[in-house]
Amino acid sequence: MDPFRIEIPDQAVQDLAERLRGVRWPRQLPGTGWDRGVPVDYLQKVVERWQSYNWRTWEARLNAYPQYTTRIDDQTIHFLHVRSPERDAVPLILTHGWPGSVAEFLPVIGPLTNPAAYGGDPRDAFHVVVPSVPGHGFSIPLESGWNHERIARGWAELMRRLGYDRYGAQGGDTGSVVSPWLGAVDPEHVIGVHINGGLAFPDVRADDLAYLNEVERERLAAAERLRAVGTGYAELQGTRPQTVSFALSDSPVGQLAWILEKFWEWTDPTRALPEDAVEIDHLLTDASIYWFTNTSASSANLYYEGRGEPAPPRTEVATGVAVFPTDPAIRRVLDRRHRIVHWSEFTRGGHFAALEAPDLLVDDIRTFFRGL
Repeated sequence: MDPFRIEIPDQAVQDLAERLRGVRWPRQLPGTGWDRGVPVDYLQKVVERWQSYNWRTWEARLNAYPQYTTRIDDQTIHFLHVRSPERDAVPLILTHGWPGSVAEFLPVIGPLTNPAAYGGDPRDAFHVVVPSVPGHGFSIPLESGWNHERIARGWAELMRRLGYDRYGAQGGDTGSVVSPWLGAVDPEHVIGVHINGGLAFPDVRADDLAYLNEVERERLAAAERLRAVGTGYAELQGTRPQTVSFALSDSPVGQLAWILEKFWEWTDPTRALPEDAVEIDHLLTDASIYWFTNTSASSANLYYEGRGEPAPPRTEVATGVAVFPTDPAIRRVLDRRHRIVHWSEFTRGGHFAALEAPDLLVDDIRTFFRGL
């Protein structure tokens, strides 16, 4: 394992600034808004903010945590490894998704590793491992074949190399698939799996419908709406990831728009704009990581690899589920796929819970693993 620091060259930072100054904006039909994609006038304001945003500040925030790279199955894996001051802390591996990154977990690393410093119980402490998913961030370059199961096997090897014999797994989005897979491929070492932010359409059967409550029926209806108008990005990334990447790799504004649309669609529905749910500079940090690492194509390839991949097999590993607004989770459906011992539902937050409602997510993770 090699120590690692994020050090984006000055030339790359200057190149981004020059590209942002020379944008050619597309035309927009009069009277249209978010229903056709990111509005031009909105994105112009965000790009204006990006021009004054300080990448070095956020680079330093990330570098404040110990980082490493290692080679697993011929793949470079980058990860943060933050040890708790509490000797008996529980090892916990956190998995982000797309369009996320390790920066997504910045608000929760401190409370998870050092709860006493945040008014919590020291007995709820975790040693935290936060890898960059292969093809994302600094886990590059990428070869083909890295689907969710292979990532989970990579995580099991990573935790073994770190000397963790018993550990927990947590994740949202991609992490809500990888984490159960980790429980399936390494059940003798995984003590529990906590998930949030799953986007898969609920596998509702005809005989389930009579048992759904009003909230679950609304979730199913929202999932239907998302499937009808909100999955175009997944179809493109799942079928032609290389083609779409030419636009995203050559235009930082294109990359930003591609990411911002998901933050608009998946964040707390009571928040009108992405920056109402997530700090604007944190959104720009996420977009900057994708831009500086040139990972539009490699990150999209997980959608390609995941097409046709089976769901993780049901295991007896204890599972906790945190349901935030926009999550299409239905207990009756997930009970068939997991041994659920903990279920929470929240009215605040959204798909990016670590950014939108870190207090709720941290408390739920603590509660779940405390029970184990």
